[in-house]
Amino acid sequence: MALENQTFNSDFILLGIFDHSPTHIFLFSLVLGIFTMAFVGNTIMILLIYLDTQLHTPMYFLLSQLSLMDLMLICTTVPKMAYNYLSGSTSISFAGCATQIFFYTSLLGCECFLLAVMAYDRYSAICHPLRYTNLMSPKICGLMVASSWVLGSTDGVIDVAATFSFSYCGSREIAHFFCDFPFLLIISCNDTSIFEEVLFYCCIIMIVFPVAVVLVSYARVILAVIRMGSRKGCHKAFATCSSHLMVVGMYYGAGLFIYMRPTSNRSPTQDKMVSVFYTILTPMLNPLIYSLQNKEVARAFMKVLGKGKN
Repeated sequence: MALENQTFNSDFILLGIFDHSPTHIFLFSLVLGIFTMAFVGNTIMILLIYLDTQLHTPMYFLLSQLSLMDLMLICTTVPKMAYNYLSGSTSISFAGCATQIFFYTSLLGCECFLLAVMAYDRYSAICHPLRYTNLMSPKICGLMVASSWVLGSTDGVIDVAATFSFSYCGSREIAHFFCDFPFLLIISCNDTSIFEEVLFYCCIIMIVFPVAVVLVSYARVILAVIRMGSRKGCHKAFATCSSHLMVVGMYYGAGLFIYMRPTSNRSPTQDKMVSVFYTILTPMLNPLIYSLQNKEVARAFMKVLGKGKN
C-alpha cells in the first residue's frame, strides 16, 4: 500500500530537453516558432475546410481530421514543456502525466489509422472513380473516421492503465520533455518485460497493419496510373499521392523507431530528438505539404481573404 501511495501521490520530474545556454535558448525559441506555425496552419486548414462548401468532400474531410489531431497533439506536449522551461519548474503531477500519456498515445493511434483511411480514399478515387461516391459515401467516411478515433482512444486507455499499474519507488525523473510511457517503464521498479512484449504486438496492429494498408493502396494506385497512359492524369495522381506518402513515411518511420524497440536498447537523447520531430515538426509540415500545391485550398484561402477585405 505504501508503494501505491508513493506512486499516486508524488509528482514526476521532467528533465526536459533544453537548458539555459545561448544555443538552447535559440532552439527553444525555434520550437516555439514551429509550434506557432503548426497551431496557426492546422487551425486555418480546419476553418477553411469547414467554411468552404466546395471542400466538403471525403478527401478534405479527412484532411480536416488530420489537422484536428495534429492540433491536439502539439497542444498536449508543447505548452507544458514551455511552461516548465520558462518558470523553472520540472514537476508534473500524476494526473497531468496520465493525461499526457492518454492524449498523446490516443492521437498517435488515431493518426495511424486515419492515414490508412486516407490511402484507401486515394485508392478509391483513382482506381474506382465511377464507384467513388459509393465507396466513400458520407456515412462510410464518417464510420471510418469514427473508428480511427475509437481505436486510438482505446489504445490510450490501455497504455495509461498498464503504465500506472506499475510502481515507481525509486527515481521519478523522466528523461524527456513530456510523459511518454516507454520512459516511465525505464524508471519502474517492477519487471515490465511482459508489458513490453504485449506493447510490441500492439504496435504491429497500430502501426504495421496501417502501413500495410497504405502500401497496398498505393501499389494499386501506381499500377492504375501507369495504365492510364495520360501524362496529365499521371502527373495529377502522383502529385496527390506523393504528398500523402511523404507524411506517411515521416510519421510511421518515427513511430516504428520509438515504439518497436526494447527499453534496454533506448537512447534518451535519440528518442527525444525523434519525438520532437514527429510531435512538433510533423504537425507543422502536414498543412504545408497538403496545401502548398493544392489549388482548391489556395482558392478557398483567397476567397476567405476576399470576404475579409469586403
